[in-house]
Amino acid sequence: MKPCKEFFQFIFQDPMLYFDKKTFSALAVTLFILCFTACNTNDKKEKEQKAAAEQMNNYDTAELTIQRGMVLFNQHCASCHNFNENVIGPNLAGVTSNVSKDWLVKFIENPKNSIESGDQRAMELYAKYKTYMPSFDAIKGNDLEDLLGFIHKFSEGEKKNKNKRPGGILNPIPVKIPDSDLTLVIEEFLTVPPSSESPPKARINKLSPLKTEHGERLFIADLRGKLYEIVASEARTFMDLKVELDDFIDNPGWGTGLGSFDFHPEFDTNGLLYTTHTEPSRTKMADFAIHDSIPTKLQWVVTEWKINEPSDPKFSGTKREILRADMVGSAHGFQELTFNPLAKKGDSEYGLLYLGIGDGSAALAGYSFLCDNPSKIWGSVIRIDPLGKTSANGKYGIPMDNPFANDPDKLDEIWSYGFRNAHRISWDKSGSGNIFVSNIGQHSLEEVNLLKKGANYGWPHREGTFLFDTDANTEIVYPLPEDDSGYTYPVIQFDHDEGNAVSGGFAYIGSKIPLLKNKYVFGDIPRGTLFYSEVSEIIEGKQAPIYKIGLELNGKSTSLSGISEEERVDLRFGMDGSNELYMFTKSNGKVYKVIGCKRNSDSS
Repeated sequence: MKPCKEFFQFIFQDPMLYFDKKTFSALAVTLFILCFTACNTNDKKEKEQKAAAEQMNNYDTAELTIQRGMVLFNQHCASCHNFNENVIGPNLAGVTSNVSKDWLVKFIENPKNSIESGDQRAMELYAKYKTYMPSFDAIKGNDLEDLLGFIHKFSEGEKKNKNKRPGGILNPIPVKIPDSDLTLVIEEFLTVPPSSESPPKARINKLSPLKTEHGERLFIADLRGKLYEIVASEARTFMDLKVELDDFIDNPGWGTGLGSFDFHPEFDTNGLLYTTHTEPSRTKMADFAIHDSIPTKLQWVVTEWKINEPSDPKFSGTKREILRADMVGSAHGFQELTFNPLAKKGDSEYGLLYLGIGDGSAALAGYSFLCDNPSKIWGSVIRIDPLGKTSANGKYGIPMDNPFANDPDKLDEIWSYGFRNAHRISWDKSGSGNIFVSNIGQHSLEEVNLLKKGANYGWPHREGTFLFDTDANTEIVYPLPEDDSGYTYPVIQFDHDEGNAVSGGFAYIGSKIPLLKNKYVFGDIPRGTLFYSEVSEIIEGKQAPIYKIGLELNGKSTSLSGISEEERVDLRFGMDGSNELYMFTKSNGKVYKVIGCKRNSDSS
């Protein structure tokens, strides 16, 4: 387009100097058509070339792809390559930008052929490292795509390493989690009505009991807005937040919608229910606001619902907003909302509401100052009295035994902080006093922590028992510094060749499954892999051993991914009022009850 533009500028300075009016008009039209056609042709060619290049270098970076690719890389490549220094083989930082995907495929399949064919880059690598890379022609199809997706994501991550921090660790926990000798026996309990025609069919997110003077009631929530009561293995709508709230939104894939719920311990008499949900950004002035100079995606809200008749099968009553917070991103918002189920009337804990809050993606969006100190609400677990009035907005109370109550430099509501995504909170009812908090990690470690008053769990400076650096390669972790202090580390952790996102569970104390007694059962959200750790081995300052546990349905050994027939399972756990264990999967909307546990050796 530039030559055309310059020609027209030259001619149109004084056209009558060269042409009469009629000739000029005809010539101008002809030139315009020719230039426009030529420029459009060039633009079309450029777009086609760009599209072809993008197609040629199209890498799959879905979470399960990356996990499978990580396993393959650690098996076949990690002994010679990493992403921030040359070792036996070259540093792979930026490799997927420097060469085409086709080149990588040919080189991985047969490096010697590439070298002997005269490929310049291949020859330069051979000259530098003086050795042939082994051929990996057995890695084909989906495996090759998984491996390339992993290499692409991590090599692009290294390009963002602003401070050029060395020593990145690709495989933080090289020892594999062993299989146990135990298998959980489950039965299908119910199917929640679909809230969408495509997976996840029901975004079921929390199952929790309500003990009343008339007996136990059991509830389960769908992120798309419905709170169901389970009656005779049927999910019946108790409340629909889409109906009750004008600004309610949900966005599958980001955990938004109806996030969590719990009933006040005196629900029988006061009829109070508490929920969390999402609304559009800047819907109202937030109690915990982010400055207008920082973009936000949405707001999370805690609401108190007063039900007219607590025993009614459907909601009828009023609502009151408790608190509202802005979020930088769509992920890592308000998570578990829960009262301490062990607190008795008269205890200092009685009637106090805990809420796990993620960092709202602030750390990796360049706003880590929002989530790396106890003066901000993001990345924390807060503890409030929903019936009090001493908060800044006058809508709830601040427990005076909160660690930072009345500290002018810190947030009164915070109980502990330093979480990336404090996803689930559960109490060990066996008498240990442990409060388990699962914390979903970035791309390296998954954690279960013991919740401690005033403790700092490290994010965004720590991930698991490793250093995390937002100015380095955020796809990997680094060794802890020698002068490390001030952080509380997880008591259970696993890395991403075992799973992608921890699904927090429960310490089993029910009466029906003796083999499961005093085991903390948890899992991996995407794959649905099941784990347990012995409660007796969960000790502050140590890493409890983890064991994989099998699964049986209808007398057959199986897995949750096999049952759901979906690659992403979306596993969650629940427990009823008798402390019996449930698991449920968003992908198919199924709820399963754990009815037994057996030793594999007993079935031989």
